[in-house]
Amino acid sequence: MPPSILRCSWALLTAGACLGAEPRPVNLWPGDAPGERGDIGPEHDTTVASDNLIAGRPVIRTGNVSVPTISVYPAPSGQGTGTAVLVFPGGGYHILALDLEGTEVCEWLNSIGVTAALVKYRVPRREGQPAYAAPLQDAQRAMSLFRLHARDWGVDPLRIGVLGFSAGGHLCAVLSASTSRTYPRIDEADDVSSHPDFQVLVYPGGLVKEGGFLTLAPEVAVTNATPPTFLAMAEDDHVENILAYAIALKGEKVPMEMHLYPTGGHGYGLRPTKDSVTTWPLRAAEWLRSRGLLEHG
Repeated sequence: MPPSILRCSWALLTAGACLGAEPRPVNLWPGDAPGERGDIGPEHDTTVASDNLIAGRPVIRTGNVSVPTISVYPAPSGQGTGTAVLVFPGGGYHILALDLEGTEVCEWLNSIGVTAALVKYRVPRREGQPAYAAPLQDAQRAMSLFRLHARDWGVDPLRIGVLGFSAGGHLCAVLSASTSRTYPRIDEADDVSSHPDFQVLVYPGGLVKEGGFLTLAPEVAVTNATPPTFLAMAEDDHVENILAYAIALKGEKVPMEMHLYPTGGHGYGLRPTKDSVTTWPLRAAEWLRSRGLLEHG
């Protein structure tokens, strides 16, 4: 995409936000996303009446995403901290829990003065590729695109983190581990770093090798360049994911905070239930504050 068109897209998006409009999705790619053939069918909500309710409410389960987008939720006027978080919903790389682990999370981040950006990445997995391959391209593009325009939103380009749930948490960890861009350069956005400055992983899946209890999957390898990390999970979930990741972070002296709760299972987002695991947003906000990320920049 030529730079002038790129700026125009973000200018329109900014104008809509200033007018108090609903967040306007912007396509991550100027044309088709890398490798897309248009053969997976139309995007739609896959939810059916028999699907489980979460905290007594239904969930939007978006499937067949072939046009990935980013939607910016600016912090309320006068309350912005200069920090931003890109939000990656989960759904097993099959669907996206777009409200439970997306829009509702963006609204919570706004409530603590953080600008949020909801990334709708490609699902389901593309044939012949790792489940995270196309989503990683979308995540890298989203981070670089947002960072290029961060100051348009009053955001410090060095205070942009990621928050992911389940497969979205895995995607955040893959993004944090990636050392090179996984698609050819398209425009000026791809000259900007796609590395997160911090990450929040809530009940992440797939961090350990299949059949290996505390052995990390290679795509989420931890190094001393891995960003500071917050981890939260219930013990009646696949807790080995955050245990293995925390041990690796400790070994590389990466700052981290981990919260384990006795019950709560998987897939609660931030909807309150009787289980104490759903108080994780309070702990996450405290962690962000302790790192100076909720101070007005």
